[in-house]
Parts: sequence; C-alpha cells; structure tokens
Amino acid sequence: MKFVVSSSELLGRLQSVSRVIASKNTLPILDNFLFNLAGDSLTITASDLETTLRTSMKPDTVLEEGSVAIPARILTDSLKEFPEQPLTFAFNKEQNIIEFTWSTGKFQVPGFPAEDYPVARELSDNISITFSPDVLLEGINRTLFAAGDEELRPVMNGIFFDLKKEAANLVASDSHKLICYTRSDIKAPEDSSFILPKKPANILKNLLVKIEEDITIAYDKTNAFFTFGSFSMICRLVEGNYPAYRSVIPQNNPNNIIADRVELMNAVRRVSVCSNQATNLIKLLFSANQIFVSAQDIEFRIAAQERISCQYDGPAIEMGFKSVFLAEILANLPGTEVNIALSDPSRVGLITPITPDSENEDICALIMPMMITQ
Repeated sequence: MKFVVSSSELLGRLQSVSRVIASKNTLPILDNFLFNLAGDSLTITASDLETTLRTSMKPDTVLEEGSVAIPARILTDSLKEFPEQPLTFAFNKEQNIIEFTWSTGKFQVPGFPAEDYPVARELSDNISITFSPDVLLEGINRTLFAAGDEELRPVMNGIFFDLKKEAANLVASDSHKLICYTRSDIKAPEDSSFILPKKPANILKNLLVKIEEDITIAYDKTNAFFTFGSFSMICRLVEGNYPAYRSVIPQNNPNNIIADRVELMNAVRRVSVCSNQATNLIKLLFSANQIFVSAQDIEFRIAAQERISCQYDGPAIEMGFKSVFLAEILANLPGTEVNIALSDPSRVGLITPITPDSENEDICALIMPMMITQ
C-alpha cells in the first residue's frame, strides 16, 4: 500500500473516528485504525467491537492498493505536530513497517495484518428511516442528558427511538427525569423501535454538527447502521424492552405555571448552592404569580431564598425537587418560557416549552418530586 495524502485532512478524519476507540480494549488490534485503500478511495475504520465507525476520503495520489492496521494513538499524536503538507504513506508488508515521509523527514511505525481486524456485523431484515442532520442532532441534544447509567437496568442507558407511522419519538430517562422529543415530520414505514446506547449517541452528536446530507438509519433487532456523508457507523443496540413511558406522562394537570425559563434556571442554580450536599433538595413554592425558590443545609447553617415572577392564579403548592435535575431540564428545553403543569405535590411535574423551535416539534420533560422533610 502506498499513497500521498494531505496531513491536515487525514488528521481531521482520524480525530473523527478515534472517538470510538476505547481506553482499554479487550483485543489489542482494536488499538489501531484499519486503513483500506481500494481504487481512489481510502477507508479508515475504528472499532471497540460494540461500535464501528468508518470514514472515506480520496488521497491526492494512489500508488499501490492494500490494507493495514496502524497504531491509532501514535499516528494521531504525530500528525498533530505537522503543518499542512503532503505525506507519503508506504507499507512494507515483508517487514510489517509503515513509513510516512515528508519533504524534510520520515517516520516509522509498526503495521499489523488487516485480517486480524474484526469484521463489522451485517444487518438482516432491516427497517430504514431518514433524518435530516439538524433534526437528529436536535433530538439527541434534547434527550441524551436524561439517559441513565445503571448496570442493573441497561435499557435505561440510552435513547429510545420509538418510531411510528405518524411521528418519531426520542425518549430518555433515568427514572428520576424523563424527556420525550417528538417530530411529526419524521415518519417510519412501520411501527418499530430500538435503544441507541449513549456512546454511539455521543459520537453522532459530535459528527452531525459538520454534516449537511440526510442520515439514513437502517436497523434490525440487534444493530443499527447510520450512513451520512462520508461516514458510516454500525453499533450494537441495547437489548430489552423499554418501559411504557407514555403511561407515566400525566394528562390531567389543573395547575399550570408559566415562567421565564432562564430566570427560573438561574434562580435554581443560585439557591442550590445552599442545599444539602447529599440530597440537593430545593423547595419551590408556587403561589399567586410568584415562585419562591429556597434551600437550606441545617448542619452548616446556610440557607437561600429567591422570588421570581410567573403567571399563576391557582392554590399555593409547595414541592421539593433535586436541584441538579431541575436545572438540567430547564437548560435543555427550547424557548424563553416554560409551562410547569402540576396536580399535587406527590406526583410528577410536567415541564414543556411554550413555543417550541419548530411547528413539527413537541417536547416534554418529567421530573420526580422529592419528599420535603425540613
């Protein structure tokens, strides 16, 4: 294998796919990139067995086709030190040495047989759906923070894609908070679903910022295949049945409070400094056109209270929330105002934006209340 390529373009591709590589791999070969040069296309692959990410690019010059596995860390670290210039890569198969040269020097690293690199899985009886990059990115951004991280409940550790003929729903929950993001302009060919793990979701989140082409998602019961631009990613899905999230979204909430989202979020953050470090409990007292946000830590004799304006004419309701969860939800909702719908202090609170970013978008957040003991 021998080719000439731009140092900066190659580094950009390597940095994009390197996010897949785990810090500790069960197979040493997974510490490498797989380079495959065929025709005028160079395909670079990175994998951790669960997720495989590929990108393709055209070298400036192709002198000899071939494939080889190259140590990822040392290649990426060395290319970071290069200014933009052409590099010539050559693989000596007999000595298993990769040499890349430039106008004033050369560098050698060991190469490993491409045959040792794991082969990505193939899909069977798959279903496919298409997202625009901005819609998929928005859905991931709005939901990913709420996904769980529990070993005993792996189905909660990802984003649930609940795809219907009439709309697409992206859902995430850690049992304390839940986010449901719905797009009425994305319709599946048939009702289906899958759970996308957090790691590939984070990878997509970073890549989609630079993508303009639509994303095609093909999936079966165990894997999902994402194709977009010059990238493709296949990942193993979380196995199991996602909880019936629709059943926990309250439908009848007689008490509705309209508040400025940023003002309430900032008040929660300021007051939470004085909350108990173990519980992060803050109290919200909703009364006539006012919200009193308060917290205290009796042990350290600290306390804080703040009052903000709102639109509310119902009975006074006092509820306790975990400040971190409430601040996260408010930070990840769109719009300038939110509606907080409540029934009684012991039941979940439903938070929705007054004006979503798009007429095709619907988003709601649930947060579990905490018992007020002080």
